[in-house]
Amino acid sequence: MKIAIASDHAGFEMKTFIIDYLKQKNFEVLDLGTNSETSVNYPDYGHKMAANILAHKADLGILICGTGIGISIAANRHKGIRAAVLYSDEVAEMTKRHNNANVIVFGGRTMARSDIIKRIEIFLNTPFEGGRHQERIELLDK
Repeated sequence: MKIAIASDHAGFEMKTFIIDYLKQKNFEVLDLGTNSETSVNYPDYGHKMAANILAHKADLGILICGTGIGISIAANRHKGIRAAVLYSDEVAEMTKRHNNANVIVFGGRTMARSDIIKRIEIFLNTPFEGGRHQERIELLDK
């Protein structure tokens, strides 16, 4: 599985931590930036992620900003993107099981590293149920 990852400056430190973790788990990682803690605009990275996911350059996207909210809003402006902030373990599971999100989002300033790793694992190990949930996903893009 190829995972794209991007952040703004507030998520840069967490992004590098997540990249190291993913590489240890033998995932192929596409780093879309930013590459430092120098201030940048989170919408630029949300849009960049959306473009890469929609172009099938990665199977899953991970976004990080200070809270996860702004960058998820930017990504969700794109038809076909289902970005969700994984703010709890239950949400991590249901985001995959019912919504089959293609971008998962974290708050670099509001979430603990251990919680983020646990939620990535929950998401990756949960199957999508399909059925009525697929029908609902299709309604999002109409």
